[in-house]
Amino acid sequence: MPLFPFLLAAHVSLAIGLILPALLLPFAFRSSRHGSVHAPVGGPDRAPGESSRFVGLLLRLQGTGALVIGAGLAITGLGLLAVLGTRLVEQPWLLVALAIYTATMAIAIFIQRPGLRALVGLDGGSDDPVWRQRARRGRYVSYAMAGLVGTIAFLMSTKPELW
Repeated sequence: MPLFPFLLAAHVSLAIGLILPALLLPFAFRSSRHGSVHAPVGGPDRAPGESSRFVGLLLRLQGTGALVIGAGLAITGLGLLAVLGTRLVEQPWLLVALAIYTATMAIAIFIQRPGLRALVGLDGGSDDPVWRQRARRGRYVSYAMAGLVGTIAFLMSTKPELW
């Protein structure tokens, strides 16, 4: 049991790290004046062609970083399952939170990520109505994902008796 707090902290941190880029990128793109990774972000004081380090970091985290974070998440998840054992099914709030997290990840992988890739690929920038529509849609998906993550946090903090 002394391993449990460390596994839990690592697992929750990795879970947040895996979903964070999909939550933040639509808003980071919104601050972009032209909507591409190579456009000035954060205002007119940036030189044309200078990319935002934050957007670049989020894109790397969502790309190859997702594989590393996902592997760590799987390893810590298996460790938690080994520690919790059958007590997992005795905590229905945890099962519901896992189901919500699975749904959130599915949204991030199958809806948000392709939408962000299309957004990065558009050359029109924030003046283009297609870009603006896709960016708005990405932000709405991020709001929904944030609501799901908030629900997970609520379940983790209150640990309600669901049945």
